[in-house]
Amino acid sequence: MFTGLIESTGEIVQIGKRGNSFQITITSRLSFDNSDIGASVSVDGVCLTVVAVDRNLFTVEVSPETLERTTLSERKRGDLVNLERALRLSDRLGGHLVTGHVDGIGVIRSITKKLNSIVIKISTPIEITRYLVVKGSVGLDGISLTINEIQGNDFLVNIIPHTAQVTTIGKKRIGDRVNIETDLIGKYVAKLLQEAVLIPEKKGKLSSINSDFLNKHGFT
Repeated sequence: MFTGLIESTGEIVQIGKRGNSFQITITSRLSFDNSDIGASVSVDGVCLTVVAVDRNLFTVEVSPETLERTTLSERKRGDLVNLERALRLSDRLGGHLVTGHVDGIGVIRSITKKLNSIVIKISTPIEITRYLVVKGSVGLDGISLTINEIQGNDFLVNIIPHTAQVTTIGKKRIGDRVNIETDLIGKYVAKLLQEAVLIPEKKGKLSSINSDFLNKHGFT
């Protein structure tokens, strides 16, 4: 579990194949040692496992499923990636709950300067749009951001100068693809609503969990 507050960026120095998977070696300012082997780390918003450590280098393994569903298949040597180590229970939750399980890939449609900030419009697959709400949270390449506006299958986020400087989002261009993770709580709410039909153990009886129930108890 992560917060979406990027700790550092890292540079990909090597990409190699191992069986059906790939291994990516990254150099960064983050401190890893042998005790971190087996630990989780978010790389551009993708939860991966550390399999090797060598001074300022660490290596993660990427499965074919992950390559298919994320932008990691497009990464190459020299690329910068956003990094965050796993959340500890004693840490402050400054962003939002991020699992590192990417829901899909979005495409940057426009980048507009607004005062000292940057407004980015991102186009999403239609199956992701239903989980997006104005002023709700979204993870973009592992960065916890707030949705400012939704326009059909597009949504807009505002990037402050600090975020642009310490993450890769400030270097993005129109047409670039980004990993999207929608809000975890929103997905559970949507699933509850979808399954609010017949209760298996009480055939013929409707579930009491519906939109009115969720509104009444402050979930929506």
